[in-house]
Amino acid sequence: MSTDYRPMWKELGLDLDAHDALLGVLGPLYQQTFMTQPNRPDGMKYFDFVMSEVHGLRIQELVEARKAGRKVVGAFCTFVPEEIVLALDGILVGLCAGAEFATGEAEKHLPRNTCALIKGAFGFALARVCPYVSASDVIVGENTCDGKKKSYEIFRDLVPRLHVMDIPQVKSPEGRALMRAEFARFVAFLEQITGRDMNVESLKRGIAAVNAKRAAMHRLARLRAADPAPISGLDGLLMNQVYFYDDPARFTGSVNAICDELEQRIARQEGVVRKGTPRILVSGCPMAVPNWKLPSIIEGTGAVIVGEESCVGERGTQALTDDTGRTVDELLDAIVDRYLKIDCAIFTPNDSRVEHILAMAGSLKADGVVHYGLQFCSPYQIEAGPVEKRLEKEGLPTLRIDTDYGQEDVGQIRTRVEAFIERLRG
Repeated sequence: MSTDYRPMWKELGLDLDAHDALLGVLGPLYQQTFMTQPNRPDGMKYFDFVMSEVHGLRIQELVEARKAGRKVVGAFCTFVPEEIVLALDGILVGLCAGAEFATGEAEKHLPRNTCALIKGAFGFALARVCPYVSASDVIVGENTCDGKKKSYEIFRDLVPRLHVMDIPQVKSPEGRALMRAEFARFVAFLEQITGRDMNVESLKRGIAAVNAKRAAMHRLARLRAADPAPISGLDGLLMNQVYFYDDPARFTGSVNAICDELEQRIARQEGVVRKGTPRILVSGCPMAVPNWKLPSIIEGTGAVIVGEESCVGERGTQALTDDTGRTVDELLDAIVDRYLKIDCAIFTPNDSRVEHILAMAGSLKADGVVHYGLQFCSPYQIEAGPVEKRLEKEGLPTLRIDTDYGQEDVGQIRTRVEAFIERLRG
C-alpha cells in the first residue's frame, strides 16, 4: 500500500498494532503463494492490486460511499441476496473469516470444537482487525448450520447491528415459503435502514449487475476446461474470493478481460502447466481469504485445480436469476427460486450436489476430486462419505481431506495428496 491508511483504520476503531501484525503475515504469505507462480496471465495483475489494497483502497471506497448516504452490508454467506442489496443502493461485502486470529479470545465465547470459519469470524471481530466489519452499517447472519445459528446469538453483542436471516433446510414448498418470507423481511429491513423503497426498475438493475458477475465467472469456468490449463487453480480461487469484495461492475470487467487473454492462450495451446497434467476438482467447504493452504499443497505436487465446487466457487455462482418478472413480487419469486438451487450441505436430502459435482468433473475434464472439509463442519464432513462413495462408483477417484486453518498438518496432507496424484497418474 502506497497510501497511509492508518488514520482511516484508527477512525474505524481497529486495533492498529494487531492489524499491522495481521498485514505483516498476509503480505509475505500472498507473495509466496501467488507471486512465485510461473507464467501467470497478465490480467492477474489487477487481482494482485485488489489484494494489495483489500484493507486499504477498497475500505476507503466503502467509507466514502457511506458518507454519500449508501449503506454497506457485510455478510458471511452466499445465501445473502446481493440483488436486493444493490436494488436499494447498498453495497454487499464479504467479511473476514478465512484464517486463525485471536483464537484464544474466540474460545472464551465458543467451544473449542467449533468450526474454524466461525472461530475465525469471532477472532477477527474480537481483535478488531477486520475493517469490513467496522465499515459495515449492518451485518447479515444466516441460519445455515447449527454452529452459525447459535453463534449469532453471541455475535450480535460484538458488532454494531446484526440482522439474522433464517434459511430452510428442506427444498420443499414449505421451505420455499420460508425463504420467500425471509427475503421479503430482508427487503423491509433494508428499506427501513436505507430510507428507500424498492421498485421494479431498481430490482432489475440489481439482478442485471449480479447476473453479469455470475456470467463472467461462468465464462471463466468454461475456459478452465482447456488442456493445458490456461490458469492455475490458485488464481481461479483468488478470483472467486475477490468476487465477494470488489465493486460488481469493475470485477465483471476485469474477469472478462482476463477471459479474453485466456482465450488467446488456449488458441496458442499455452498453459500454466503441461498438457496432460493431473486435473483436480476441489469440492466441499468454502475457502475465504486467506485460506489457500490446500490448493497450494495440491498444485505444489504437480497437479492443477480446474474448478471449485464450493460457495466460494461454482456452487455460489452457478445459476442466474430470471429477470423477466413485471412486478417486484414476481422478481422476488425469481430470486428465491435462484437461491433455492444452491446445493449447500445444509439441505436434506441434497442429491443435486453430487450430480453437480459429476457434471462439473465431466465438463472440466477432471481426473479426480479432492473433497475439502473444515474440521467440525458437520454438514460437509457427514456428506463427504456418501459423496465419495458415489463418485468412486462412477469411476471418479476421490480424496477426502479434513483440516483447519493451522499449518501443523501440512506435511501429512502433502503426503496424502502426493499419493492421490500418483494414483491418478497410474
